Amino acid sequence: MITRAEAEILLQKYIESESLINHCQMVAKAMQSYAETLNKDHKEIDSWWLAGLLHDLDWEMFPDEHPNKAINDILPVYDIPENVIQAIRTHAPERTGAEPKSEIERYLFASDEISGFMNAVSLMRPNGFSDMKVKSVNKKLKDARFAANVSREDIRKGADLINKDLAEHIQFLIEVFRSK
Repeated sequence: MITRAEAEILLQKYIESESLINHCQMVAKAMQSYAETLNKDHKEIDSWWLAGLLHDLDWEMFPDEHPNKAINDILPVYDIPENVIQAIRTHAPERTGAEPKSEIERYLFASDEISGFMNAVSLMRPNGFSDMKVKSVNKKLKDARFAANVSREDIRKGADLINKDLAEHIQFLIEVFRSK
């Protein structure tokens, strides 16, 4: 399997935007933390991290082909496990027609939109994640004008997919992102 260092280099080969790189790294950290909480072995933890890191690999260069360009043309050239490629496929079911079913797929879907949304919330706060509360995130979720491009429906669906109350999911991620 591709190493973490090689994966970071690959990410930077396809993405220049610091905010998109940050998003990918946040999702990778969320995925790793969930994998550790679920007592996955080292290899699986690395796979979950990799799925998070590379899930938007083609978004900047090939936005109209995302994630199909990555899963069909880019990732197969590298030593990327099939379960990682499949998780990346299912994180955008409206574009691929593949719904998240396996555990890694469900957790990637659940971690993607909410991570981006929570980052936007953190940027509006003087102390970022350090003193963030679930109620702050929920308040912004109710404001349709805030981060309007983020699907609230996908955020709720993600929490449901991993059998977590949305507040519990948000609290877990606050703790993960506090330590970043």
